Amino acid sequence: MADLYSTLYPALTSAAREFTVLVRTLEPDELTARTPCSEYDVRGLVNHLLYWGPALEAAARKQDVPAVTPAGEAEADLVHSDWASILVRQADAFVDAYSAPEAWQGTSTMAGLPAATVGAMILMEFVLHGWDLARATGRDLTVPGDVVSATHDGVAGIAEQARGMGIFGPEVPLPVSASLFDRTLSLSGRDPAWVR
Repeated sequence: MADLYSTLYPALTSAAREFTVLVRTLEPDELTARTPCSEYDVRGLVNHLLYWGPALEAAARKQDVPAVTPAGEAEADLVHSDWASILVRQADAFVDAYSAPEAWQGTSTMAGLPAATVGAMILMEFVLHGWDLARATGRDLTVPGDVVSATHDGVAGIAEQARGMGIFGPEVPLPVSASLFDRTLSLSGRDPAWVR
């Protein structure tokens, strides 16, 4: 697990930093922009992140997870004037929760998932939904090579199951010359060429 910590924690930290840099630039008038996630505009995607954040943090800390369901997300209205600062605090909390090697060990309190799996899920949230927000608002998301590699491994590990659950869409065909990041997006059902 120490090796997992030494690989994934720096990637998580880097991804969180770039995600929060992006979030701090978003403007209220961009909340209605459509995103690569066809079911969400920017407001809906922010609401999604705010809704699931407390459950993911609790799972990361191996604490009781609050009752959350996809159906409950549809009823939630969490995008208020301080939504960006809450997302930043949430990202900081994820990083803090995984800051020790033992945090990656054992079982989380989210459906019995391994703690390391929850950490990888949070990393994927930063990168994939960070890309969604950046692309939706005409911005760039910086994703360093080690973060791309770790995210690709995480996405590849769950892609088939996630597609079966409707979390990921069908894999998007790409040329053999596609970058690892574009292949990661493709595996998650995202089209790297998507434009707003």
